[in-house]
Amino acid sequence: MDPLMLARMQFAANITFHILFPTISIALGWLLLFFRWRYLRAGEPGDRQAWLNAYRFHTKVFALSFALGVVSGVVMSFQFGTNWPGFMERVGDIAGPLLGYEVLTAFFLEAGFLGIMLFGHGKVSERVHLWATFFVALGTTISAFWILALNSWMQTPTGHEVVDGRYQVASWLQVVFNPSFPYRFTHMLLASALTCAFLLSGLSAWQVLKGAAPLSAPRVMRVGLTLAAMLIPVQIFVGDLHGLNTLEHQPQKIAAMEGVWQTERGAPLLLFAIPDEQARENRFAIAIPKLASFILRHDFDGEIRGLNEFRGRHPPVLPVFWAFRVMVGMGVLMLLTSWAGWWLYRRSGWQPRELPRALLWVLAGMTFSGWIATVAGWYVTEIGRQPFIVYGLIRTADVASGVPAPMIALTLTLYVAVYGALALAYVGVLKYMAEKPEEVLAHESAERAATPPGAITAPVIEGLT
Repeated sequence: MDPLMLARMQFAANITFHILFPTISIALGWLLLFFRWRYLRAGEPGDRQAWLNAYRFHTKVFALSFALGVVSGVVMSFQFGTNWPGFMERVGDIAGPLLGYEVLTAFFLEAGFLGIMLFGHGKVSERVHLWATFFVALGTTISAFWILALNSWMQTPTGHEVVDGRYQVASWLQVVFNPSFPYRFTHMLLASALTCAFLLSGLSAWQVLKGAAPLSAPRVMRVGLTLAAMLIPVQIFVGDLHGLNTLEHQPQKIAAMEGVWQTERGAPLLLFAIPDEQARENRFAIAIPKLASFILRHDFDGEIRGLNEFRGRHPPVLPVFWAFRVMVGMGVLMLLTSWAGWWLYRRSGWQPRELPRALLWVLAGMTFSGWIATVAGWYVTEIGRQPFIVYGLIRTADVASGVPAPMIALTLTLYVAVYGALALAYVGVLKYMAEKPEEVLAHESAERAATPPGAITAPVIEGLT
């Protein structure tokens, strides 16, 4: 196989695994702050204990997600050098500082307060612990800010100048707040919130089915369903704005998403098709007339530029076309499930045992539905940028390494095997924790009792005290 394609597949494998965990930790940090606040505000002892259990349980989910996200992120940063050495040679003056700002402003903030959040409850005051939770949540969002700034610049580059073949910053304001950044950043934060909403709903539904966590599961399920039902319409609205922005700045990506080969007015919306890039046509197409033009131009006779205007400069059509449909299809399913679930849950008086068991199984089955939508959307974004690594400026093939194909194939196989095992282990641990929350929290209580407030937990070295 072509070394370039293997290198792209290897980077895609890494980024696919990596994005799973920040997608959870970004929004889960803020949900932990909410649980923590509800715990402090609760008056009834049972209510107070329920929110504390919810906080402690999901703190462990956060810690596990955070750890895997950090480790896989380090591997990905190495791959900039192993797979795309020419990338940093040419745009390192822009990409390097943005990645550095993430470390300085976000990672240090998270690392500084994560220990207090995870192990400090009962050992510091409630106010200090609440602030520690806030700073960890803020750190995850700041991290997303810088990463999305760099990614968006690669999609819609502005604010740079070329000096001796190297791209240097002419305006940091234009680099960071490039034309697509506001849409991508908002779209990603909402995707994270929806991923967490279904994670909470799914784990809670599983606990109800298994008779576990009777105090916290009903409350957490209500939070998850309410959050999902509220945010999905917002995500649809933001997605529409994002699409209009992409149509303006990356028209060939939109043409690939919609399977439009010839520039036309009144373009149909393809519900199903198999784009054939050799014949440059769609096979077995099922379409709704003029709807694509209406969605993208808000005009039934609006014009959409076709792929044939961008020969040699457009992405592979088939994966972009279908990734977009997977993302939209999963979004519609999440919308229907969250609205139906919220309405039935409210009608039951927020009593999960009054819910139809079929709904609980559906919610449990959709625990990781946010991952599917996010990864599909990420494929649309990243594959849709091809054949450029920096859109319109630098082709991916021009910055690839000269590593032979067999070596890339070997490491790709190893990456996929390790990441597959880690993903299965992650899901398995969450399932175990959801089924035995009392056991997990009892272990934590025993640790807390063994190290009461003021206890010295580090070894004491004689002569240094």
